[in-house]
Amino acid sequence: MKYRLIYFLVSAVVIGAGIFGLFKWGLKLGVDFTGGAILEYKFAQDISTEEATGKIESEGIAVTSIQQTGEKTYLVRTPPIEADKKEVIKKSLESLTSAPVDELRFENVGPSIGPELVRKTIYAMVIAAGSILLWVAIQFRSLKFGASAVLAMFHDSLVLIGSFALLGHFFGAEIDFLFVTALLTILSFSVHDTIVVYDRIRESQKRVGGSLYDLANKATTETMVRSLNNSFTILFMLIALILLGGSTIKWFAVALLIGTISGTYSSPFVAVPILVAWDKLQKKLKR
Repeated sequence: MKYRLIYFLVSAVVIGAGIFGLFKWGLKLGVDFTGGAILEYKFAQDISTEEATGKIESEGIAVTSIQQTGEKTYLVRTPPIEADKKEVIKKSLESLTSAPVDELRFENVGPSIGPELVRKTIYAMVIAAGSILLWVAIQFRSLKFGASAVLAMFHDSLVLIGSFALLGHFFGAEIDFLFVTALLTILSFSVHDTIVVYDRIRESQKRVGGSLYDLANKATTETMVRSLNNSFTILFMLIALILLGGSTIKWFAVALLIGTISGTYSSPFVAVPILVAWDKLQKKLKR
């Protein structure tokens, strides 16, 4: 914990870069927020979504995503298009197979889902943060444990959102339903690792006692290897998804990868240092 100011500085730099990108370029919103066209097709055989994307984009039509929704059934998302463009897309897809393609659905979707999704996401984060704050505070009989865990959780959220502001500008990463799913998923991952360290601090307090500063150092050292091993198993799977999973889930896997790295870092290097700094400040105020 001697270097906790350095840990805070690293977090501040990462979050600051993300906030700069957020205000400078904003988030690149996907069709779930901005609206667009949804087309569903039934093929006689499975196709490559990458090849299908290339065929459609070669006709001058932007493709948001192509996702397999069932057996030989694919969902194509694009910006709003006219009916004539729909026929161009169908002919492009038919060129991938020797059999005709059946159109199951075509509709232009409005962006009304966007504000509703944003509100529900904010509500979910607030409810999760409040519940975690109360549960951790009750379990560890101290509000500072719960508050420190929640602050680390929001640290990971800011890192992920800021990272996607930068990735959206430089690599075209879009915000969609899957990003919201990833955002809510990493909250639990972040708190899970933090609870493990906090629990080790509590056990040491009961057994040997001592200052929170020394107990935090001991608990972080004892749980570091376990946290890294746990995180590496997740990282290997996510890297495989990014490399081999296709374009549909690529940015979803990237979001989970960023969240996993941030969550692994924030537990020992954000949540615990905040707890130690809070404890020292509290003792100074009492004096």
